[in-house]
Amino acid sequence: MNESTAEGRKLSRSFGRLALLGTLLVIAGVIGLVHTGVATLTSMLLFGWLLLVGGLVGLLHAIESRGTNYFWLGVVVAALNIAAGVVVIKHPEGTAEALTMFAALLFLTGGVFRLVGSVVVRGPQMGWTLLQGAFGLLLGLLVLFDWPHSSLYVLGCFFSLALLFDGLGLIAIGVGGRRIVSMVSERLDETAPTPDEPITSPEDERK
Repeated sequence: MNESTAEGRKLSRSFGRLALLGTLLVIAGVIGLVHTGVATLTSMLLFGWLLLVGGLVGLLHAIESRGTNYFWLGVVVAALNIAAGVVVIKHPEGTAEALTMFAALLFLTGGVFRLVGSVVVRGPQMGWTLLQGAFGLLLGLLVLFDWPHSSLYVLGCFFSLALLFDGLGLIAIGVGGRRIVSMVSERLDETAPTPDEPITSPEDERK
């Protein structure tokens, strides 16, 4: 086995792992879309643990950089992250309600700005911008009118969709990468000299 074939197999295995990871993410996304309440609580707990771990890591970095001008700033930021992480882990339902309200307000303001901006500017993409603004406004109103019950499924739905699309992207990269590696490997095998075939240099060919 030559070196190029070995490298090709390594790359093929790496792309295969990407495709496998993408498949797992797609499965998790589909399960999350079926059970949006569980997905919402799961996303909140993950968010809380990320804040907590990030705060602890930031606190360690701040301690290592003590004596600098940024020491107290690092300590304050780390303490806020730790406190927020503890609150989110202890109260995932309340955090989901607050974040859902925030998301609804973002949809509303974004939709209104797009609608007003498209009417005022009247650019070539006016129709598409109007459609985006109307969709954002409608989505914000639907989430807001069903609040706090909407907090049970809105964040879980977004989290599951993110997993689903990320998984599909990884599958596409993995499958496409394996195909490209396979094509390149086959091309190299076709052009490689056989053991019985003498290897000639350009000088020998000119002779």
